[in-house]
Amino acid sequence: QVQLVESGGGLVQAGGSLRLSCAVSGSIFGIDGMGWHRQAPGKQRELVARIGSGGTTNYADSVKGRFTISRDNAKNTVYLQMNSLKPEDTAVYYCDADVYNTYVNLRNYWGQGTQVTVSS
Repeated sequence: QVQLVESGGGLVQAGGSLRLSCAVSGSIFGIDGMGWHRQAPGKQRELVARIGSGGTTNYADSVKGRFTISRDNAKNTVYLQMNSLKPEDTAVYYCDADVYNTYVNLRNYWGQGTQVTVSS
């Protein structure tokens, strides 16, 4: 059993910053890619940022230069530093992780989501 728990969401004014965290726990042999996604009301879930096991990152065009994804492998945690927030960043943010339960068994897991609201 693997659990992902997000934290750090909340209400912030436009131009402000938030830092999201997602801790992975449970039966973990190793973790490959980790990522953040978001879903605004009435819209499809979209990828925000992803980081590979070696630290390679990719970002949605809408957040490039404002958001930074990072990970602490010792803590099995992925972070999303969000700066210069805009009202259009308002959404529920979800983390995901590709977790090896055994040496060869790789599965994708998701967190329950954390609300980020940016007021204008």
